[in-house]
Amino acid sequence: MPEPRTLGPLALNRALLARQHLLERAEATPEAMVGQLVGLQAQAVDPPYFGLWSRLREIRPEQLSALIEQRAVVRIGLQRGTIHLVTAEDALTLRPLLQPVLDQALRGAYGKRLTGLDLDALAEQGRRLVEAQPRTFQQLGELLGAAYPDRDPAALAQAIRARLALVQVPPRGLWRAGGPAAHTTAEHWLGRPCAAPADGAGGLEQLVLRYLAAFGPATVADVQKWSGLTRLAAVLTRLRPQLVEFRDEQGRTLYDLPDAPRPPAATPAPVRLVAPFDNLLLSHADRTRVLPEEHRPRVMTQNGIVLGTLLLDGLVAGSWQLSAARGATRLHLRPFGPLTRAARAEAVAEGERLLDFALPPGESGEVEVESVDSVRGGS
Repeated sequence: MPEPRTLGPLALNRALLARQHLLERAEATPEAMVGQLVGLQAQAVDPPYFGLWSRLREIRPEQLSALIEQRAVVRIGLQRGTIHLVTAEDALTLRPLLQPVLDQALRGAYGKRLTGLDLDALAEQGRRLVEAQPRTFQQLGELLGAAYPDRDPAALAQAIRARLALVQVPPRGLWRAGGPAAHTTAEHWLGRPCAAPADGAGGLEQLVLRYLAAFGPATVADVQKWSGLTRLAAVLTRLRPQLVEFRDEQGRTLYDLPDAPRPPAATPAPVRLVAPFDNLLLSHADRTRVLPEEHRPRVMTQNGIVLGTLLLDGLVAGSWQLSAARGATRLHLRPFGPLTRAARAEAVAEGERLLDFALPPGESGEVEVESVDSVRGGS
């Protein structure tokens, strides 16, 4: 058998950007794109809107809000135990597969406070409460605390989050609407049960194949980082007859779908503004295919915030942030190094496009490119 071909960092970068529709925006519906990406991280409300904007030729915020109100997409804890915006179908099929992730997070954070508790009985009480009326975790903890007065209400509420497939209901998640994170079960909200495949291993195989379609080529460690699951080497081994294999420059095995796009490393990559908390930056054990290590502390803060990023030639080369003061909206672009005249013009044009998306019709904003010295001084 011939030695697998080696893929360098730029080749991996272009493959990732192509699958993420960041080389060329797609002609797709917002719902279809949510499905292709296997969801968008959504622990904050706005990022999924910007995540779709960066990948679609045509989209308005109201389109995604309508999908949330129509229950075509939902906000639910999935990959890595974090809130993701996914299609209704994915909420029902992926949540059972990712149950171990939620279980592990619960044990790690609240296990001692739940020792000796009948979690099945607790979950049924929680189900009755959230299906009677959507509840915030504070409300849920207070109600459960009445039945378990010697237990921590926060731990009780988080046990319900881990044991049940909870979705956040509107107005949470709607564009510029606001609202508390109130929860009910996915089954109640969508009118049908979660549907774990009869063959759990087969469900994991489909999950891995979808990951590769959106984020490959990838190592076993990459798939595990994205999902939060462990022991996926056996899944990749079962899938090997369907896959092709490469090596990265460190000699690690990369798995991929035979027909997935792998553009040449020299393929031009346009300037892009990527959403805060975007899975583009969070879905590989080795993020350097898109995020240079020296820039990671500027993008991923110690308190868990992941800033919106500026891509130049396919790599993170700056951050961006919206601000509003005295009735004026500004998009602050903060490059981490000097910009060529052409790159600056392209970044400003992309920023103006983002403002056009984010602002109500008729309102205007301003793009401000901060100097490299001011960015360094604030880092």
